[in-house]
Amino acid sequence: MSKKSRLFVISAAAVVAIAVGTFIALGSSTSVVPLGAKSLDVSLFKEGSLANPITEVDCTLSNGTKTTCYKVTVTGIPVDTKIGPFCPETTKTSATDAGIWLDGSKIYDVDGKFILDLSTIYGDAKWKLYRDDGQVNVTDTKEAFQGAAKPDVEEAYKYHCVEGKYEWTNTGKAVPITALIPKNPVSTSGSTTTQGKDLGVTLNGLVISGSAPVDAILGAYTIAAFDDCGGHFNPIEGYHLHAYTDCQGSTYGSQIDDPNAETKIIGYAMDGVAVFAPLAHDTTIKLDECNGRTTTKDGYHYYAQSPELNKVVKCFKGLAVQDTSSKPGPPK
Repeated sequence: MSKKSRLFVISAAAVVAIAVGTFIALGSSTSVVPLGAKSLDVSLFKEGSLANPITEVDCTLSNGTKTTCYKVTVTGIPVDTKIGPFCPETTKTSATDAGIWLDGSKIYDVDGKFILDLSTIYGDAKWKLYRDDGQVNVTDTKEAFQGAAKPDVEEAYKYHCVEGKYEWTNTGKAVPITALIPKNPVSTSGSTTTQGKDLGVTLNGLVISGSAPVDAILGAYTIAAFDDCGGHFNPIEGYHLHAYTDCQGSTYGSQIDDPNAETKIIGYAMDGVAVFAPLAHDTTIKLDECNGRTTTKDGYHYYAQSPELNKVVKCFKGLAVQDTSSKPGPPK
C-alpha cells in the first residue's frame, strides 16, 4: 500500500456553526463572546517538547481586547516522530526512501518515478530535476539549501529537489518558536483566514506553519519535499509542519472500523482552539466552515485538514493575538 493511500482524508462536508454565548469582558471595555472552546491544557504537552515552561502573560487580541495568554515556546524538534527522508537520491529511489509532496490538491510520493513524471504532472517539458546518470539534483549543502529555500530562488538552484537540516538554518541549530495563545478563546464575528501565518503549535514540539507557497516553489522548478509527517525545513523557522499525517509515531486515535470515532488532540491553534487529528475519510460527522465542531467532552475544536490541502488549520473561529512582529514570514 502506498504512503498516500494510508493518509486519512478530511470529509468535505461543512455546516455553518452558530455560536451562542454570554457576553464577557476580558480586561477591557470591549465585549467579546466565548467560543465554547476549552482552555489550553499545559499537561498535554509531551516531555521534551517545550524550550521553556509555559507561563501566563498579558496580551492583546486582534480586535484590541486586552486579556491573558499562554506563552508557549516549542523546541522545533519533534519528540515522537522521525524527520526525513525528503528528496530521492536517484530516479530509481523507492517511496520508502523518500518523502512526499503536496500541492494543494493532491499528495505524491516523492520517489524516483515522481521526479521522472514531473513534466507530465505539471504539463511543462522544462521539468527535469535529474542528470543523465539518474542522479537527482538535491540541495546537499547549506549554500544550496539557503539559495533554494526562499521565494526568489537563486538561478543556480532552480531545477532542484529542496531539503535541509538543522545545521543549515540561520542559527545552525533547531529554532524554538514562541506563540501567544489566548487562555480563554473568544469568537470572531465570522471566520478569519489563516493564510500566510503560523497556525499553531503541536504537543510534540513543533510550529504549525501556514500554507507552503506552492506557486512560487513550482515557478522556480523546485520541489520543497516534505517528509512522511508533513514537515520540512526552511532557514528561518527550521523544521516545521505544513500537514498532519498518520506517519509512524504520530498521535491519531481514529479507528478504521468506526469512521465516526473521535481522534486525538495534536496541538492548539493560535486562537486557543484545540486541534485534533483528521477524521476518517468516510466520516459522516458534520463540521463547520473552519473544520470544527463542538462536543460535550471537548468543547469547540478543529480537525486538521487532509494533508494534500497544504494547510493544517483551515481558518480561525476565534480571535488570535494582535500581530506586532516585524519578522518576515518563512520562505518555504
